[in-house]
Amino acid sequence: MPDPPAQPAAPKPAPRRAAGAAKKVTRREFPFLAIGWGMFTAAMAAGLTAAGRFMFPNVLTEPPSTFTAGFPDDFAIGVVDTRFKERYQVWIVRDEEGIYALSTICTHLGCTPNWLEAESKFKCPCHGSGFYASGINFEGPAPRPLERVGVSLAEDGQVLIDKSRLFKFEAGQWNDPASFLSLT
Repeated sequence: MPDPPAQPAAPKPAPRRAAGAAKKVTRREFPFLAIGWGMFTAAMAAGLTAAGRFMFPNVLTEPPSTFTAGFPDDFAIGVVDTRFKERYQVWIVRDEEGIYALSTICTHLGCTPNWLEAESKFKCPCHGSGFYASGINFEGPAPRPLERVGVSLAEDGQVLIDKSRLFKFEAGQWNDPASFLSLT
């Protein structure tokens, strides 16, 4: 008698893994796993970079608060000198009486005005405040004139600018001898 047809073998149950055994990563799971670890690594690098940057504040890279700007004869009468605007945030002005230095920070919201030679005024590009060469405000929302910074003569006869000393017009500080270098 012929043998009965063989029954298909029952599938073998998957072997149980011991607790803590590593799972084999398939080819389909690998890209997601790589992207996840890549994002984690990038986040950690950004965090460490920020922590490292915190250890070195801007104070170490800022320009000094005092600097020499040249001899008084280097400044023409009635001309606003803009050479020190970018590095030191100061304009130096010489008039018939002497030399004074103005801060380049607008008294409205802190933008940096531009000197318009053709119009003989400082004009703030942010909100339109206008200032005369003396620093007095005459148009726009600026509530008060520009601030002056300390000016004196250094031992070698050069103009010494001290940005750590600010003089406000509305407080009557423009009359302070340190806010103006008299050349008369």
